[in-house]
Amino acid sequence: MGRDEFSCLVIQELFGAQDVWQELHIATSPDEKINRGTAFAPSPLRILGENLNLPVHLIPRAKPDFKIWEPPRPFLDSVNEIPSPDRLLVTASFGRIVPSRILNLFHPDRRLNVHPSLLPHYRGPAPIQHAILNDEHETGVCVIDMLKKSQGIDAGPIWATSRMNVPQGAMFSSMRDELAVEGGKLLVSVLRAMITDKASRTVQTDIVQAKTAPLIKFAAGLIDFRTMTAESIVRRYRAISHQRPLTLNLPGAKTLQIHSPSIIGSPPRFVPDVPGRACLSKPTNSLLIRCAANTVLSVPFVKQEGKALVDARAWWNGAESLGMVTDRQVDFTLQS
Repeated sequence: MGRDEFSCLVIQELFGAQDVWQELHIATSPDEKINRGTAFAPSPLRILGENLNLPVHLIPRAKPDFKIWEPPRPFLDSVNEIPSPDRLLVTASFGRIVPSRILNLFHPDRRLNVHPSLLPHYRGPAPIQHAILNDEHETGVCVIDMLKKSQGIDAGPIWATSRMNVPQGAMFSSMRDELAVEGGKLLVSVLRAMITDKASRTVQTDIVQAKTAPLIKFAAGLIDFRTMTAESIVRRYRAISHQRPLTLNLPGAKTLQIHSPSIIGSPPRFVPDVPGRACLSKPTNSLLIRCAANTVLSVPFVKQEGKALVDARAWWNGAESLGMVTDRQVDFTLQS
């Protein structure tokens, strides 16, 4: 069970290890509406599964309907029976809580989840994002038992863990892919150990001190240059910009997205001293914005609401024509 690029890379590792499975099915999200509802796009996992000629089953769109959804055979055959240890459920970035009705079709130690963090740290749906946001230098991936919701999310005993350094400047997408490949390999090693009766589990400890990884909400993308340093903004961009564009407000209820920001270590003298104020650097065609703690952010590309992505100079020229530029500065604190 999965849906996105993370789950695709996990199942590719599993698919290649045909010594650990005899039959492989995929359950994934239904096609999503795109282009304002004029078209539908299948999940990446559905596309991969069909390319691999694997049976692909779509779960219901509505969460209440998923609670009564019937899995495909042969898994449904275990209803009213003792679950066979030969049947296995694996989730990887599934995005849904698996109901007890489905979990009960599988033996308690045959319900596995591939989770991209060093549990118990960063339980929850966004572990990679929060690891980058919090400037972690080490992360990892675990294969754990999947428990019923009442027993805790991502709280099951750990079958295996693999640690990994977080490279400087790592983006979410690169960390997701590295952790997914490692997670797939880890899953295969656990399954091989299960087959030879050499697998063992460790109960999660230090839960009280563990960091959490809640959903990334819209507010996480809102920027305040007066309270955020350039470093924290760049880190935020690396962590969440794939799902929440970094945004600030403009007059008239319009928004401005900033793209590909970087830190300026030795800013030129003409950069404004007041946090939230920006100027245009003509040599680099980028906005230079003073941030908290006397730091400076460089922004080469922006996207104003309702308009295309442009370089900062093109946007600046438009802002000048609208009277937003005063003394060769724009004050973003006045617009928020």
